[in-house]
Amino acid sequence: MNKKVRVRFAPSPTGGLHLGGVRTVLFNYLFAKQQGGDFIVRIEDTDQTRFVAGAEAYIFNTLAWCGIVPDESPLHGGPHAPYRQSERKPIYAQYALQLVESGNAYYAFDTPDELEQMRTQYKTVENPAPQYNHHLRSVMRNSLTLDADEVARLLAANTPYVIRIKMPVDESIAFTDMIRGEVSFNTSQVDDKVLLKADGMPTYHLAVVVDDYAMEISHAFRGEEWLPSAPVHILLWKYLGWEANMPQWAHLPLILKPDGHGKLSKRDGDRLGFPVFAMEWIDANLNETIAGFKEHGFLPEAFVNLLAMLGWNDGTDQEIFTMDELIEKFSMDRIHKAGAKFDYEKAKWFNQEWIKRTPANALLLRVKNLFTAQGITMADDAQLLKIIGLVKDRCVLLNDFIGQCGFFFKTPESFDTAAIQPKWDAAKNEFFTAVISKFELQSPWIAADLEILFKEQAAALQLKPGELMLPLRIMLVGGKFGPGVFDIAETIGKAAMLERMNLVLSLLELS
Repeated sequence: MNKKVRVRFAPSPTGGLHLGGVRTVLFNYLFAKQQGGDFIVRIEDTDQTRFVAGAEAYIFNTLAWCGIVPDESPLHGGPHAPYRQSERKPIYAQYALQLVESGNAYYAFDTPDELEQMRTQYKTVENPAPQYNHHLRSVMRNSLTLDADEVARLLAANTPYVIRIKMPVDESIAFTDMIRGEVSFNTSQVDDKVLLKADGMPTYHLAVVVDDYAMEISHAFRGEEWLPSAPVHILLWKYLGWEANMPQWAHLPLILKPDGHGKLSKRDGDRLGFPVFAMEWIDANLNETIAGFKEHGFLPEAFVNLLAMLGWNDGTDQEIFTMDELIEKFSMDRIHKAGAKFDYEKAKWFNQEWIKRTPANALLLRVKNLFTAQGITMADDAQLLKIIGLVKDRCVLLNDFIGQCGFFFKTPESFDTAAIQPKWDAAKNEFFTAVISKFELQSPWIAADLEILFKEQAAALQLKPGELMLPLRIMLVGGKFGPGVFDIAETIGKAAMLERMNLVLSLLELS
């Protein structure tokens, strides 16, 4: 009988959540939900020097915005609490000591100065960055080179030490990756990683294995950049006697820069003008505020959709997926091995498609909040719903609603009369003067009736309605954009329409 699927996302609370991190969350979540399993969030805060206040709350706010709810976490509780590694500190040392006693790890008493001296003394052209490995551990100050009495004396004197794994020499470590297939490493190429630090906190390498075992994790999905750590973790599972419980591994492909060269970073977003964080990140330490996809006007449904398509597809041409559809169709064998290039224009396309598909009432609150932030006074919700329905197909980002809707609520600050002027003549001036008089008497104020009146007046003066539509549009909205012009006229009402038409007529007479 297969054990229950249990996956985990284990972020460090050190900053904003990069879109690559959210994709890792998403793939974990989709797999767990499809398999009827559990999705766990575990905070890996063992490196207290890198801890950033507010980062943990930011992680959970981001997941909530994306519609991803953990089954177990520091916020949600669960049978394997605590879910912060800093709160689990007492359990790790016993396993580090167990590894020392079994001969698979050792005490290292080297001071920072001695470590720096090692990196300098053994630096060569062929080895520009010496590591603490099976070669150099024999010349360092550790329990492999010191006699037992000296080790005992140092421990009794509370001499600072770390515990390092003792990597075997020239062995092959292999495992089957769910994405990459068979992967193997030679242990001589891996250094003796620190497992327990001098402050008693575990490093990632020890903590992730101990916690995955304790929390009964069945599958471990993480970024490709962690692949070099796999042999250390596999050995720890073996050395601790837990090999039969080791999770299945999957190393996800990188999200690449738009040109495909190298991993996407925050600097790339700054340079090219697009977000890389899911939501706004405020770094109090750096006094820096970085807008995310949410603040750029992305719907969470679109953000989740575009992330899913970065390195995965279902084998068809379908690109728009709801969360439920992703859960139904997700499969690990459809994740690509190669990195996925990030294309911001494509990301915006996803958002535009989601805005089109989202009912106006589901957009109402978001749009109201946008206008409130701009200081725009709105009519009642019923009118705003109608306006959203008129313009949403023209919006790529939520912020576009301001430009596409603003003229419904207030007279445009400027009018593109330069677009009218070249073909403006006495006949058009006469037409608009006459049609304004007809509109003043029109009742009821309905788009279809206004259009008939407009075309009848054009026919009476032997003018083509098509040549008159652009001037009318600019009179109402200020530029060459917006939904159907008579829908706009009906929505803004008679008084606002006549005021704007008369204003633009006066501007054309002056120009």
